Amino acid sequence: MTWSFDQDKNVAALITKQVVDQGLPILQVIHYSDDHSWAFMCGTTSNPSDTLVISMEQAVSFDVSLYEIATMPPGCIASRNSVKESWVCEKIDDI
Repeated sequence: MTWSFDQDKNVAALITKQVVDQGLPILQVIHYSDDHSWAFMCGTTSNPSDTLVISMEQAVSFDVSLYEIATMPPGCIASRNSVKESWVCEKIDDI
């Protein structure tokens, strides 16, 4: 697949421990407007202590469907209720 994210593969991204350690699916993706960073979340926690820093490439290796939202603009959140559903993106002013 073609790398279409606005951050390089080796740039830091956030991901929840539950995705990495427990294999939970990524159900929410945040593309922050202030620094264009990305967060890949399981949707079961909002506790900062449940967050890890990995590379963008590592994050995408957990779920190749993330390529579908690679061009999502900064200031948006993509979410879905399960991996069988399509991503739904919305613009959020405060992120």
